[in-house]
Amino acid sequence: MLKFITRRLLVSVVVLFAATYLMYVLTAYSGDPLEDLRTSTARNKEQLIQRRIDLLNLNVPPYLRFFIWLGGVLGVFVGKFDLGKNISGQLVTSQLGSAMLTTMQLVLVATLAAILLGVIVGISTALRQYSAFDYSITFTSFLFFSLPVFWVAVLLKQYMAIGFNDFLENPQIPIALIFVFSAISAVVWPGIIGGRLRVKLRIGAIAFAITAGLLFALNLTGWFEKPGIGPVSGLIMGVAIAFAVTALSTGMANKRARNASLVVVAIGMVAWLPFNLLSLYVSPLIFFILAVATVIVGYLVGHFMGGQDKAPVARTAAITALLMGGVIALDRFMQAWKPYFESSYISGRPFATVGDQTPNLQGSFWVLGVDKFTHLLLPTLALLLIGFAGYTRYSRASLLEIMNQDYIRTARAKGLPERTVVMRHAFRNTMIPLTTLVAFDFAGVIGGAVITERVFSWSGMGSLFIEGLRRVDVNTVMGFFLITGTVALLFNLLADIVYSLLDPRIRVN
Repeated sequence: MLKFITRRLLVSVVVLFAATYLMYVLTAYSGDPLEDLRTSTARNKEQLIQRRIDLLNLNVPPYLRFFIWLGGVLGVFVGKFDLGKNISGQLVTSQLGSAMLTTMQLVLVATLAAILLGVIVGISTALRQYSAFDYSITFTSFLFFSLPVFWVAVLLKQYMAIGFNDFLENPQIPIALIFVFSAISAVVWPGIIGGRLRVKLRIGAIAFAITAGLLFALNLTGWFEKPGIGPVSGLIMGVAIAFAVTALSTGMANKRARNASLVVVAIGMVAWLPFNLLSLYVSPLIFFILAVATVIVGYLVGHFMGGQDKAPVARTAAITALLMGGVIALDRFMQAWKPYFESSYISGRPFATVGDQTPNLQGSFWVLGVDKFTHLLLPTLALLLIGFAGYTRYSRASLLEIMNQDYIRTARAKGLPERTVVMRHAFRNTMIPLTTLVAFDFAGVIGGAVITERVFSWSGMGSLFIEGLRRVDVNTVMGFFLITGTVALLFNLLADIVYSLLDPRIRVN
């Protein structure tokens, strides 16, 4: 494995060198970085031109100037990493530092959400092949896949941000709209769950009643003005999470895993009130520590209650603990909605259409978290919808191919439960082609985020890249290209390593 990784790293270095050299030369010859000064009417125009020539080494031909830039990059090995300066004389590294953090927030959230939702929905459709649910998801996926991201972004700004902000001026759902949502729910849930006609009609009636009742309750309680989950709803959600995680992880027949998950939910309910009382002192670091501690507590509970099945029970309890902690944290964020909504900087229109944060906004960790959410929501959805479509189709096709393999038929013939066949035998191999897709897509999403950032006026790497191309600012463009190229090569290397972890038959040497 070590020999393989070393060889791949060496090949990646050669590929990155060739790509950066080509990109540097093409960018340098694409225009004149002195054009704005040549047309200037300043009295010291000649001095300004000469200063920029000296600053950017423009008196050196681009095919040789590249090696000056490369020398600054290789300085990373001696602690002197330098990407040069931009046309304005600012260090490119300082520019990329803040821009990269902004872009990575957007890309990571969108990519992880697209993978999670896409794989879950794709596997669900594969298990319900040729059902109404499968056809509906297939149509939706192809629709999203064919839409240009800039058009989706504009629609989201118009109907999700501006439209919902208008709705919050008088947050009451019309009765006609409640009926429409309930009718949609009555059609969707029977398609997802399936069964005979009588079962589908019963599920549809239940879904219609629950949806209508829930929406009426939101109107009566003024939930949109002061949202929250509350202990009662939190307990219901926690129990549902415990059963769902147990069913997927070990199966409901494993009583130790089920009981450990329920104990974790009970611990979460006990900790709910003290956490709310002390939540004003929470910072990003403390929040991260609490999240890690939550997983550890869940794992320990599962370990002590696992008996002979310590590993699967501990895993199930740890996942349940993390999700239960997420419910508690979500409730606390919702409690911060009202002070955020009433802030003078928000002006009663919380869902932002531009920027990555509200300028000059001050508040607790929770208020600032809500602000980050409202700014991340629309651009994340724009990228998520496109990625979700691809992951759904790939995961569905991959699982359908795996489910027809001989070893799956053998597992079923041995009498293994269907959950074990799907989750333990088929799902693992399904992830192998998806690993390749994720490796290519992650770097691609960074490049694709250029358009999304432009639509939502985010000050990320996309803005720097476009501005660098416009001004023929080679160092800025190369900083962007170096990061995206390095990420692409690293993720391809990680994909090869993950192959051997997912399938023991794959050996790299």
